[in-house]
Amino acid sequence: MPRYAQLVMGPAGSGKSTYCSTLVQHAGAMNRSVQVVNLDPAAEHFDYPVMADIRELIQVDDVMEDDSLRFGPNGGLVFCMEYFANNFHWLEETLGHVEDDYILFDCPGQIELYTHLPVMKQLVDQLQQWEFRVCGVFLVDSQFMVESFKFISGVMAALSAMVSLEIPQINVMTKMDLLNPKAKKEIEKYLDPDMYSMMEDSPDSIRSKKFKKLTQAICGLIDDYSMVRFLPFDRTDEEGMNIVLQHIDFSIQYGEDFEVKEPKDLQDEEELNYDDIFEGKLDN
Repeated sequence: MPRYAQLVMGPAGSGKSTYCSTLVQHAGAMNRSVQVVNLDPAAEHFDYPVMADIRELIQVDDVMEDDSLRFGPNGGLVFCMEYFANNFHWLEETLGHVEDDYILFDCPGQIELYTHLPVMKQLVDQLQQWEFRVCGVFLVDSQFMVESFKFISGVMAALSAMVSLEIPQINVMTKMDLLNPKAKKEIEKYLDPDMYSMMEDSPDSIRSKKFKKLTQAICGLIDDYSMVRFLPFDRTDEEGMNIVLQHIDFSIQYGEDFEVKEPKDLQDEEELNYDDIFEGKLDN
């Protein structure tokens, strides 16, 4: 039997721990067993029960206080994660070998771990060797995504993780419950964006012709290949959380022994197509 894992990623402050806590509670209400592993050696507190905590192996504070290392916060975190990569046996012993596990890995927020360091890719490869089906869940804070060029930066960060890890990835806009009604309406266009229109809406934001061409090329790449889309995550909206979870489950085929279900919005789209075909036949 396969095992299942979400790598919960995103910049610092994007709501990773809140997402894990909310999903554990939501899954519990559905009688699903979901466990959490904390992989942030600099974490200070979280309000969910942990199956394993990397701080039992190594902590950033201990590394920074070591006179022989003299690392700052970022260097200390990188050292901790590389030490973790050399001691995956600790994680294997902690996880055990329970079939049908569903585990959320609450990851650190430093973007370099997903761009030019091999640690997270090594973790993915190791989990796959342990028969985990792994999905990346990349979070961005919706409060900082209501302007087009901040949005493009968020898209590029998500895309970097997607390319580096080479696993299915679901991108999520968090903290939707903290937006005012006007911001919620404004952010709808960023969930499934038309990048070309976005550029046309703010032509005065880029004064340099060189960077305008670069931004247009990036927007074209994202738009032409439909590489990044976002799902909204409002922790007060049960239906919205269900849709996010369905997309993730579908990407890793969770519960493949049961009837495979597509995410709700995909089902709605197919039902609409079937209705159109059926009505067309009646018209004929």
